[in-house]
Amino acid sequence: MERYIISLVLTLFSFSVFGQGVITVYDENTGKEEPIGLPEGMMQEEIDSMMRHWYASTYLTYDSAACESTGEDIACTEEEYIRRLQNLPNVIEMPYNSVVRKFIDQYTGRLRRSVAMFLGASNFYNPIFEEALEAYQLPLELKYLPVIESALNPGATSRAGAGGLWQFMPTTGKRYDLEINSLIDERRDPIKSSYAAARMLKGLYEIFGDWTLVIASYNCGPGNVSKAIKRAGGETDYWKIYPYLPSETRGYVPAFIAANYVMNYYCEHNICPASTRLPLGTDTLVVTRDLYLEQISELCSISLEELRALNPQYRTSKIPGNARPCNLRLPMEAVNRFIECGDSVYTYRLEELNKRRSVVAVNEKSVPQSKGGRKKTVTVRKGDTLGGIANRNNTTVAKLKKLNNLKGTNIRVGQKLRVR
Repeated sequence: MERYIISLVLTLFSFSVFGQGVITVYDENTGKEEPIGLPEGMMQEEIDSMMRHWYASTYLTYDSAACESTGEDIACTEEEYIRRLQNLPNVIEMPYNSVVRKFIDQYTGRLRRSVAMFLGASNFYNPIFEEALEAYQLPLELKYLPVIESALNPGATSRAGAGGLWQFMPTTGKRYDLEINSLIDERRDPIKSSYAAARMLKGLYEIFGDWTLVIASYNCGPGNVSKAIKRAGGETDYWKIYPYLPSETRGYVPAFIAANYVMNYYCEHNICPASTRLPLGTDTLVVTRDLYLEQISELCSISLEELRALNPQYRTSKIPGNARPCNLRLPMEAVNRFIECGDSVYTYRLEELNKRRSVVAVNEKSVPQSKGGRKKTVTVRKGDTLGGIANRNNTTVAKLKKLNNLKGTNIRVGQKLRVR
């Protein structure tokens, strides 16, 4: 039992939430409160953002006839928590302690309605996460990281600028081959970002060889975890370096354990999954020409809202297929209609939708007029030379020759010459 009920450096006496971003732990020995930051995916403003997301407003509903997802929690003993955590089919260690318990209480209490929504949305996302994790032979329980990272919202952006389901910073995303520009942000592409996250997690495991430290470093970076190990005298047990980690990271691993717990034992806490009408049957097409979401929407009978939700990587309605091949994710029935449309989907309303000009003419006549007023010509008189005409009109022979397309200096009486 000692292995799993870990005695933290802090003696935990009371646990409270201040606002919605920080949990404080009271140390009975020192009389001080120790703040632990909540991951952004557990903050109410992030949850509210997810609740307004397309999946929640269109494809997730609460069926009160089936069960009451916002009902009262069911009390559990400490032994039940320990047993359930140990029965999870996981590779990653899932110990119980007072901090983990309080994060579980967050999910089964304040965030229980959000958990119901996560359970519905996970029907769509979990196969994507599991496929990427399996490709790199990683523990499948890592699929719950996006729950605490982004509240399963592909459009989530943190205060620090991290984006997408897996919350990549722009520089980190580019390091893992995610394209980020004015038209595309592949941090928000569920498939590409999941493979990038799997690569990153695999690389972190090669550094630390311990999944709990990998999860911590995913949150605060390997440098901060290495510093904490050094300050703890070389200890490599997460729970022993715990006091030396940044505030949010002290809560990050407990939140991950709590997310694993609640996504598996929701029934034991009277939480009912949201009913889902997600388009589970989807497929990905490769687009190699510029295309607009409006063209797809109208010809393939799919709403713009649904298109944007299935393809959150596109920042505007333009899919820049001319620049490079781009992925387009559609429900199966829309895939069939897209293929039937052929080239017509690319040409439909194209002139109306494409506002960017590829070539424009410059009004060159305005240039000399702006500098010297209107054009001026003179008539060559007997005895005139180009040099004399140039002197009288404050110009040069070279300019006169250029203005009048003269190859030499010969001019004739009566000839009209432009002098500006």
